[in-house]
Amino acid sequence: MDKVDRQHLGRCIVLAREAFEAGDEPFGSVLVARDGTVLTQDRNRVSGGDPTRHPEFELARWAAEQLTPDQRAAATVYTSGEHCPMCAAAHGSVGLGRIVYAASSAQLRTWLEEFGAPPGPVALLPIQQVVPGAVVDGPAEEFADELRELHRRHAQRVSGA
Repeated sequence: MDKVDRQHLGRCIVLAREAFEAGDEPFGSVLVARDGTVLTQDRNRVSGGDPTRHPEFELARWAAEQLTPDQRAAATVYTSGEHCPMCAAAHGSVGLGRIVYAASSAQLRTWLEEFGAPPGPVALLPIQQVVPGAVVDGPAEEFADELRELHRRHAQRVSGA
């Protein structure tokens, strides 16, 4: 993971914060072309009632519609949190390239347990268990404290505590 990767992850954290501030789960993602061009970005939007509105899933949909298979394979998905199985499957199905994440599924699982949050409806698995050939980098520890705090605040808001 290099300086450019960390810059894109920083943008993912901003998007995760925006998602939280909009009343949503704190996740954000950015899709970047081989030449470094930001192609698209999104934040979590599940609070509107559609539980599939994860940013990684939206990026995969966008890429399937807008990019050639070669462009998809050369692109990098940056994301605040490691893909859930649904998003990993979408990523693998459309043939996106490298994945770089700030916080791992294992970190998120630990944090949610610490906060007393109930487990979600889908298991938190490493991406490679869903997409065995995926090229993955993460976590980026410099973002852990901020992400942990966003998830703590979200868990607190959901529990009404």
